[in-house]
Amino acid sequence: MLSDTMSTPHQFSDKVIAITGAASGIGLATAHLLASRGAKLSLADTNKEGLIEVQLNIQSQYPQVEVLITAADVTDYEQIESWTVSTVDHFGKLDGAANLAGVIPKSVGKSGLIDQDFEEWDFVMGVNLKGVMHCLKAQLAVIQNHGSIVNASSIAGLQGRPYNGAYTASKHAIIGLTRTAAKEVGLRGIRVNAICPGRIDTPMSRASAEAGIQADAALGRSGRPEEVASLIAFLLSNESTYITGNAISIDGGWNC
Repeated sequence: MLSDTMSTPHQFSDKVIAITGAASGIGLATAHLLASRGAKLSLADTNKEGLIEVQLNIQSQYPQVEVLITAADVTDYEQIESWTVSTVDHFGKLDGAANLAGVIPKSVGKSGLIDQDFEEWDFVMGVNLKGVMHCLKAQLAVIQNHGSIVNASSIAGLQGRPYNGAYTASKHAIIGLTRTAAKEVGLRGIRVNAICPGRIDTPMSRASAEAGIQADAALGRSGRPEEVASLIAFLLSNESTYITGNAISIDGGWNC
């Protein structure tokens, strides 16, 4: 018989979930959705003021939900390790993680590889790729057996994108890193997947140089952060226990 837990308010009531990039966009939507389903949350972002606002909003809507916030930069492994250890110290365990922190470079849609700025390349790789690696390294050391981790790739991780070298390379690499991790920890019952959003209406997306480009999505619209959050919640839940090492598109039919 099919489970009926997908949308119940208690789906994550015994789970501790860590989220990076939690102060805005997809991370914010994911935090709110998991809170509505009873998860205990450990939220990280470089934007401390934003985190405080998220914490207050969640706890006003869901008083029973415990929310730990930490200002942390994913490019600094010591900060990520400290946040992860603090999460386990505070809650007693870690059941899942959504590694959603990322950046879109200012040169997207403007500069090709011939004009690639090395400093920008290092910055994008530092946040998007090294940031995910730092999170995985810290999380896999402490996560419960049969836990689940979701990493944010992109439709740019599935396609070649002109004038988008650093971002495209970083998002392709996240898929490779995700699949490597899935192979390494599968026998512990731990699942590691990547999501590949298309055009999603977030502050970061709206601020990018590609914001004015109409995505060739079959559904003819941009996605909402809440729609991506629903996919993340599914992958973190017990509804997806035989899914690992995958890169799952959520792009409105852009990549079909």
